[in-house]
Amino acid sequence: MTKLRILVLCFPYLVGATSLGVNWGTMSYNPLPNSIVVQMLQANKITQVKLFDANPDVIKSMAGTDLEVMVAASNDELASLAADPAAAVAWVSENVTQYIGGNGVNIKWVAVGNEPFLSSYNGMYQDVAFPALQNVQQALANAGHASDIKATIPCNADVLSSPPPYLPSQTTWRPDIASIMAQLTQFLSSTGAPFMVNFYPFLSLVLTTNFPLAFAFFNSTANNIVDGSHVYTNVFDASYDGLVTALTNTGFPTLPIIIGEIGWPTDGVLDANIQFAQSFMSQLVTHMLSGTGTPLRPGVLNGYLFSLLDEDAKSILPGPFERHWGIFNYDGSVKYTLDLTGGVNGAGPSLVPAQNVPYLPTKWCVVNPNMGLTELQSNLDYACNHGDCTASYPGGSCSSLTLEGNASYAFNNYFQFTDQLPGSCDFQGLAEVTTTNPSTGTCEFFVGLQPTTAFHCYGPSMRSEKRFGGVSWNLSILAP
Repeated sequence: MTKLRILVLCFPYLVGATSLGVNWGTMSYNPLPNSIVVQMLQANKITQVKLFDANPDVIKSMAGTDLEVMVAASNDELASLAADPAAAVAWVSENVTQYIGGNGVNIKWVAVGNEPFLSSYNGMYQDVAFPALQNVQQALANAGHASDIKATIPCNADVLSSPPPYLPSQTTWRPDIASIMAQLTQFLSSTGAPFMVNFYPFLSLVLTTNFPLAFAFFNSTANNIVDGSHVYTNVFDASYDGLVTALTNTGFPTLPIIIGEIGWPTDGVLDANIQFAQSFMSQLVTHMLSGTGTPLRPGVLNGYLFSLLDEDAKSILPGPFERHWGIFNYDGSVKYTLDLTGGVNGAGPSLVPAQNVPYLPTKWCVVNPNMGLTELQSNLDYACNHGDCTASYPGGSCSSLTLEGNASYAFNNYFQFTDQLPGSCDFQGLAEVTTTNPSTGTCEFFVGLQPTTAFHCYGPSMRSEKRFGGVSWNLSILAP
């Protein structure tokens, strides 16, 4: 669930911002060259980019542009940043200040960790996240950037607690971190930084029994929440105002809120499909930019869509949909029509696909029809364990394939992930290379991208993957 924009009245230097930001994740076996991604961002008039790390190749690719960039310290770095202010000074020097100035990178934000207070982490980062934030912000101040670069902590929605009957006005901080949240909000208020939170209505729908489908979207006429004089027609507004309530009761009713992540996946499970994603994202963007806001926070809302591109190397621990959050496919092709202006000023432009994409040769790996089925399942399993078969999961775009079709899909994924290396389409003689596109129906057999020197694929430890929190049904949990 999510609100994506910052309240402009409370954040002066965001006044005039007219586009939503995007998360640019890089956990992919088939990464687009950074230069092509930057061109795509500019072609779509996206001006705000949130990263999950401080990869130098990615950061440098945005030098000389007007992109407002958020770099990030990983959860694995929190302990060292918290323990030693000198470590924070070194981190800021290496990952922030060396890139800014002149024709450099327009870094405006630093994310300290990624959802470090998740209840499923069992307190692993609970004692180090806030001290790390303090040290990073002080390091920014020491470098002369206290006023123009702000540090914050992206939080999962499970920092909130809402007892039955799940009213926004009754929402509080999760009891085990209430004292930390009080310190955090006080600190953010003193530095002029926003409270960042990730909301996911899709996850409320998928992970909550009997969750009403329409309430995950923005046009519900039933299942509304009546909370005093306020009526909530969607889970996003209810969750957002639950956070407003928690901030208000802590003494910071006007603290700016920025949505760190919000989106809808397009594959892997039944409700992750193009139709639902297009509907949700179109309604979301219009809602964010319309100025209507929420009952407790009217106005344009600020934040970052999740995500720019699909990431086929992510962990699927939360679910097979994890690799399909992009508004673009892995290769920068457009998944569905989306007007990033929200239609506020009439019909806006459609998404612009990536240009000059460096594909591998147009060929695929499929089952050899002249071979028997002996060992087919074991080879299929091997290919899936070393590739991405999430589209073949129940409800996915390739879930209706036969066993042979599933094997062909798996073999091709492995073939493309290995850059079509000789011998990677064999599988004990069960597979062969073809130049005839085997795609069928909604199931697309892709062609990989030429490997780049900027290849960058982090393991699950670099991004929060243990996202299952104990949040009430009206609060999104999980955030990629």
